[in-house]
Amino acid sequence: MLHKTKGLVLRSVKYGESSLVVSIYTELFGMQSYMVNGVRSASAKQPYRANLFQPATILDLVVYQNDRSSLQRIREFKWALIYNDLYRNIHKNTVALFITEVLQKCLNQPEANPELYEFLEDVFTQLDEGNPAVTANFPLYFLLHLAHFFGFRIQDTFSAGNTILDLHEGNFVSRRPQHPNYLEEELSEITSHLLKTQHPEELIELRLNREQRKALLDAYLSYYVFHQPGFGNLKSIPVLHALYEV
Repeated sequence: MLHKTKGLVLRSVKYGESSLVVSIYTELFGMQSYMVNGVRSASAKQPYRANLFQPATILDLVVYQNDRSSLQRIREFKWALIYNDLYRNIHKNTVALFITEVLQKCLNQPEANPELYEFLEDVFTQLDEGNPAVTANFPLYFLLHLAHFFGFRIQDTFSAGNTILDLHEGNFVSRRPQHPNYLEEELSEITSHLLKTQHPEELIELRLNREQRKALLDAYLSYYVFHQPGFGNLKSIPVLHALYEV
């Protein structure tokens, strides 16, 4: 059957001489893999269209859906959103690639979650529109708020009596835990501020230096390793850390 849906491109792999196999998180069907034929060749009738399947692209799709197949097909596709700055700005593009890599680690099931899809579409829209201060803090905001959709959001119990973030338990505690995976008061308080942030544009108010950002990013990624099976290491992290040096 044919269905109209929006989709967020996470990854594309060349197949044969002119085709792609594309991983797309769709609004209607969750995570899906699609065979897209002929998009890597150009002709007078069909210009080169593989650029529509770059990571982070948001598309309007008409798709065939066969629940018995692991590889679906796309009948029609077009941009649902054309970014103004995301692909041209090296900082935003690096953050976008980081986000798509995180999503590839977390999104494995073909199950619809409209709230998650709406969140992700808003994430990339706000990243495209954000200023440099927003972009710098965006990976931290994203990791903390994405965790909500997978059931391991950190509980914001930070207070004068609970100033230590236990990365195993996902909450703030009064004493250092016996394991080494925790954050001291300064970084715990920053985490509490990030958890209270409801919209990315608020990130401009959070003044962090590169050492703080790197320490928080590493801590939050460790938190994902503890709570998301098979999460592992990310290829985009060295590049993201290098940007924090700029």
